[in-house]
Amino acid sequence: MTGGRQNPFTPQACCTPSRSSRGQATGKPDRIAAQSPEDVETMRVPGEVAFQGTDLPQIHDEGESPLRRNRLKTFRICTTTVTNRQFLNFVETTGFVTEAERIGWSFVFRSEVPECLGPTQAVAGAEWWHKIDGANWKDINGPDTMGEAWLPNHPVVHVSWNDAAAYADWAGGRLPTEREWEHAARGGCGDVRFPWGDAEPDDIGHFPCNIWQGRFPDHNTCADGWKTTAPARSFHPNGFGLYNMSGNVWEWTSDLYRVRSLKKHVRQRLARMRGFRLLKGGSFLCHRSYCYRYRIASRVGNSPDGSATHQGFRIVWDS
Repeated sequence: MTGGRQNPFTPQACCTPSRSSRGQATGKPDRIAAQSPEDVETMRVPGEVAFQGTDLPQIHDEGESPLRRNRLKTFRICTTTVTNRQFLNFVETTGFVTEAERIGWSFVFRSEVPECLGPTQAVAGAEWWHKIDGANWKDINGPDTMGEAWLPNHPVVHVSWNDAAAYADWAGGRLPTEREWEHAARGGCGDVRFPWGDAEPDDIGHFPCNIWQGRFPDHNTCADGWKTTAPARSFHPNGFGLYNMSGNVWEWTSDLYRVRSLKKHVRQRLARMRGFRLLKGGSFLCHRSYCYRYRIASRVGNSPDGSATHQGFRIVWDS
C-alpha cells in the first residue's frame, strides 16, 4: 500500500502538481530534425473572429474572464492528442529521452501506484499525487508497468512542456496558442462552455467526455467507462472533428501562464509560478465538485519540466 509520507512538492490549485515552485526547466532539449509523424490526422480550422475566455467565470483569479474576440489565421490541428504509438515512433527515430526519464521520477495518481512499491511520497496538500521513481511515458505507473498501462492508441502522458515542444519541432509544427486551442475546442459553435455545447456532464447518464464520476479523490464509479485515460479517439468529436478537447488529458499550449490582476494574493501566487506554461482542457481526474476545469475557458499552469499521468498535448501547423 502507498503510505502517507509527504514531501514539499508544491501542488497547484488544480490537479497538476509541479516539480518546483519556480518553474525552472532542467534544460531545453536540442532541436530535432523535422520528420512527419506516422498516422497523423489533422483538421483545418478556419481563420475568423474567434472567442476566448468567458463572461461567466467559475474559478476566479485564474484569468478565465472576460470574453474576448480575436481574429485568427487558418491553421491545422491534430484531431487527437499525440498517442503512445506516435510518440514511440518519435523516440525510435530520434533517440529522444524525456525529462521524466532523465530526472528519474514523475507523478502518479495514488490509486494507480502499484502496491509492490511500498510506501511512496505524497504531495503535501494534494495527497492523491505520489512521486514515483521510474514513472515515465513507457512505464506509466512506475518501474516495469509498461505491459499493464501502456496502450498504443491512448494519449502519451508523463511528457513535459519541453518534451512536447521537441516533438512538435520534429513534426514540423508547434504547440497551439491558448487562442487557437479555445477556437478549435469550440468547434464553430460560438460562445459555448464545452466542445459539445452547454449541457453539463453528470454522474448519471450524460457522459460526453472522460472525467471523474463519484466522490473525488476516494471513489470513482467509472460510469463513463474509463478509470484513467481513454483512447485518444473516443467519445464524439466536436464540430471541427476534434476528439477529447475536454477531459482525458490536460494539453500543453505554447503560452506562458499569465493572469492579469491587481489582487495581492494573485500576484504573490504568480510570482511563485514565473516561467510556468499554460495547459487547457482538464483531464480524467476533473470533477465539478473539485476541479471544474474541463470547461473551454478554464486554464491552469505548470512548470515546463512538470509531468504526470494526466498531461499530454496535440500540435498545430500553420496553414
